[in-house]
Amino acid sequence: MSSSSTVPVFVFGSNLAGRHGKGAALWARQHRGAIYGQGVGRQGDAYGIPTKDHRLRVLPLHLIQNHVTEFLDYARQWPDTAFELTPIGCGLAGYRPEQIAPMFADAPANVRLPEAFSTVLAAGSPAT
Repeated sequence: MSSSSTVPVFVFGSNLAGRHGKGAALWARQHRGAIYGQGVGRQGDAYGIPTKDHRLRVLPLHLIQNHVTEFLDYARQWPDTAFELTPIGCGLAGYRPEQIAPMFADAPANVRLPEAFSTVLAAGSPAT
């Protein structure tokens, strides 16, 4: 998949059903090519990281971590592509930045973290 060099890939919190109906997921579907029905991975100039399951129930942190790890591996494979991360899990899923940000502590340089995550990581806050 090709990405415009001027438009970063929009990384948003998703659900395993791919129902991009609210929040950043809806915006990704309307503006960056997120595919309704695809809950995980690259889709157009967007990338979905699941924070909810097929029935729209919040995923436990260890499962979100697995999806974050997959995303970070993907981002490392595309070093010339910029990724703009939203504060996944901190909106509709209800987690706090202190719980999610540490998952991105080793993000490669091409992943732009949201300010809420950068602040947590700079402070060295432990996950709770």
